[in-house]
Amino acid sequence: MEEIIQAYLTAYNAKDVPAMLALLDEAVFFENVSNASGITTTQSKSEFETLALQSLNFFSERRQSVRFQVLSDTAAAVEIDYHATLAQDLPNGLKAGETLRLRGVSIFEVSHGKIIRISDYS
Repeated sequence: MEEIIQAYLTAYNAKDVPAMLALLDEAVFFENVSNASGITTTQSKSEFETLALQSLNFFSERRQSVRFQVLSDTAAAVEIDYHATLAQDLPNGLKAGETLRLRGVSIFEVSHGKIIRISDYS
């Protein structure tokens, strides 16, 4: 479980969408619940890919770092520090060049060696 999460975060930080997708089940459920921007969800690997590719242009750099994690064989709760630099202005008023810092929790579920759920809360 820990290896899968680390591989996902490494791919995310490198903006390597194909490497992220390789870790996901075809029916992966993704949700991002944010105080700032509401809830975003996807219901499949294809929808996740679309969202991941769209988000690449928002940030000139981004990094998720693990603060703490609780693992089982099939699930994990991971406290994350998130740091990013905006590459473009966002509709919420944040401007290109500004730094975004968040602390959140990500829940991962795995089945048959693939991620079937990612829920991000910040």
